[in-house]
Amino acid sequence: MRFTASADNTITNAYRSSLLDNQRATGSNMGAADVLEVFSIYSQASASSGELSRALVKFPVTEISASRLSGDVPASGSVNFFLRMFNAKHAATMPSNYSMQVVPVSQSWEEGTGLDMDEYKDKTKDGVGSNWLRRTGNTSWNLVGGDYDYEPKYTVSFEEGDEDLEVDITELVEEWIAGLSETVDVDQRTNYGVGVFLDSTFEAYHSSSALTENDGVTTGEPADGVLIHNVTGSQRSYYTKKFFSRSSEFFFKRPVIEARWDSSTKDDRGIFFASSSLA
Repeated sequence: MRFTASADNTITNAYRSSLLDNQRATGSNMGAADVLEVFSIYSQASASSGELSRALVKFPVTEISASRLSGDVPASGSVNFFLRMFNAKHAATMPSNYSMQVVPVSQSWEEGTGLDMDEYKDKTKDGVGSNWLRRTGNTSWNLVGGDYDYEPKYTVSFEEGDEDLEVDITELVEEWIAGLSETVDVDQRTNYGVGVFLDSTFEAYHSSSALTENDGVTTGEPADGVLIHNVTGSQRSYYTKKFFSRSSEFFFKRPVIEARWDSSTKDDRGIFFASSSLA
């Protein structure tokens, strides 16, 4: 059984294509675009510049929970939930041999109605929609590029680059379903969807002197305000991976959570044997 995404968006800090005005697309919104885009561009504008793009996708967990209550989806432990996103072919360069991470978003965000994925002219000016700096039109993320929990974290590898994304996120979906209950449970989580972006070793390298890192915890405020402190990042580009969004005209290519279980009905013919009172 498939549950199609209820909201999605691409957020980016990329420079506009001309590079002449040195302006980044941090205020752009692409919530109504028919594709989602993930990339990392290193040193295009300067020797150490980094440009990133990330996808946000949310799913109707209330529908999944209702399907379980009605008996259409089995109880926890008898079903697996897979995130599936489908590759969108394009004419630009396709990276290869990289990994993406799928992690829970930790705050609410708005989809928005922007379309422009080339010049990034659809700004979040009407108070609706998320972008690189803001999770809603008027409310900022705690960190630029979005706020995420990294437990659980799912990693998906792409050898050729044009593969579809498919990963078992059962643990996360069960936590979302538990989060709908009024009962307090340590394994419950509010559904804010997932972030899909390159693993940190493939996103662009950047070291901010205003930040410090101790035991894996980064503190401080980045001086540049738009780049992500990533001293383990890559000094090469991974441009560009695209997936069909929930706005795509291709219905069966839209992002989904797919519930899978064994619904076969079996009899005892496998243990029948011949018997005779004369034997």
